[in-house]
Amino acid sequence: MIKETIVDGFQNAPHRSLYHALGMTKEEQARPLIGIVSSYNEIVPGHMNLDKIVEAVKLGVAMAGGTPIVFPAIAVCDGIAMGHTGMKYSLITREMIADSTEAMTLAHGFDGLVMVPNCDKNVPGLLMAAARLNIPAIFVSGGPMLAGRIDGKKTSLSSMFEAVGAYTAGKIDDEKLEDYCLHTCPTCGSCSGMYTANSMNCLTEVLGMGLPGNGTIPAVYSARIELAKHAGMQIMELVKKNIKPRDIMTPAAFRNALTADMAIGCSSNSMLHLPAIANECGIAIDLDMANEISEKTPNICHLAPAGRTYIEDLNEAGGIPAVMKELEGLGLLDTSVMTCTGKTLGENLEGAVNRDEQVVRKPENAFSKTGGLAILRGNLAPDGCVVKRSAVDPAMLVHEGPAKCFDSEEEAIAAIYGGKIEAGDVVVIRYEGPSGGPGMREMLSPTSAIVGMGLGTSCALITDGRFSGATRGASIGHVSPEAARGGLIAYVKDGDLISINIPEYKIELKVSEEEIAARKASMTLKKKEGIKGALARYASMVSSADKGAVVNQFVD
Repeated sequence: MIKETIVDGFQNAPHRSLYHALGMTKEEQARPLIGIVSSYNEIVPGHMNLDKIVEAVKLGVAMAGGTPIVFPAIAVCDGIAMGHTGMKYSLITREMIADSTEAMTLAHGFDGLVMVPNCDKNVPGLLMAAARLNIPAIFVSGGPMLAGRIDGKKTSLSSMFEAVGAYTAGKIDDEKLEDYCLHTCPTCGSCSGMYTANSMNCLTEVLGMGLPGNGTIPAVYSARIELAKHAGMQIMELVKKNIKPRDIMTPAAFRNALTADMAIGCSSNSMLHLPAIANECGIAIDLDMANEISEKTPNICHLAPAGRTYIEDLNEAGGIPAVMKELEGLGLLDTSVMTCTGKTLGENLEGAVNRDEQVVRKPENAFSKTGGLAILRGNLAPDGCVVKRSAVDPAMLVHEGPAKCFDSEEEAIAAIYGGKIEAGDVVVIRYEGPSGGPGMREMLSPTSAIVGMGLGTSCALITDGRFSGATRGASIGHVSPEAARGGLIAYVKDGDLISINIPEYKIELKVSEEEIAARKASMTLKKKEGIKGALARYASMVSSADKGAVVNQFVD
């Protein structure tokens, strides 16, 4: 056990004295020390219940003979940070979370870890830490929010952002906007659609790092507390059997995760986070793997924002095990992989049942024969860009239109609300990439404004930034290389024709090579001034989006 280097032996008597200062008995010191990484805070709605989850985990650990010790991880609420400078700090916290968890774990010699995240960057950040540390670890999230109700129909945060666009366009009044504000997000938990947080909690389950139910049991259900107790008990089994994260997160497990990603239509942010987590495991995920897997994986769930069902509905239908059971029937999963249950995926799925074929469709009745995400390539994005295909209106799967270019999200939002975007336009937002932003902001505000103002079926948006999982429409992000590093997106001009063909995975700037060369010779790349501290450090170190926007690249 790791703690033997810190607790046992005469030379470690000073360390033991400090444990006694904590009120820890000799009996507690003799047991495996289990770190519980708590993302609890009082500003993120998805985290306000994590104190209850942590207490349940502690009880589970103690019941199984371990000594639970809690330490924190930071968290940014992407919804609150959206549309302003705060969003620059969202993605970079993923690396901070991984680094601080590494520091706390190795400084204090924990034998195992229970990760308690819930929202967008905490889940991948802690998965990265688990892979890097490679000591026994298990995840239990805080769970999803219940859907809101507007006019008797279920709704979620994406509807709230779109309501702002509708209000600006004069389609709803102050009273209706306030109705949305009061009733869209009714409980604690990660926002109720298949947004980034829920995507990553579900994919944690597919990867084998969370117990069945981790991705879908609502935050306010008592079953979530029971799950937390079981996670606390199960970490002791993982420590006993020395089952480590890299025994679980294998190349086959990541292929399973990509397959499930396509089937349930996860957030496009999964194409940042899965490569980053795999990188920590020493595994390379080529973005083209996504298209290869997508071609043979049917999209069998249409959760918000792609459809009108929510995570609570997926839970009632049997959750992620129900989805994986359908995929297993098609031979699309490697069910021999180990999971945190101590059993193989195949053993875990033996009792799985699809209870609602309207929520989890049978493959023969799939929403589409191909998966929910697509990677596009072309002269505008030679290293790739990402679109949530399942949330694109069929009329926009193939589109060609004139560019309207903006060098920041704020400029684009002002133009959209100012009525300067017309049907057919392709909105280009650049210098918002990992390095150029810096921080690769999410663009939920402009995409929601486009949809809310009635342009969702006639306009596209492309950016070297990224999108919230709540985004829908022809929204294409992660354009690589980014503008700040000389990507062609930096040289697009207003009026240039941009061709988008999602079924054929293509995106092209229809400008001659000679004209492009002339622009590169005459135009100067822009650099944002006044970038300091964590943002400056991140900007100087971060990789391209197609590599997962990581600061520690271990594999090519």
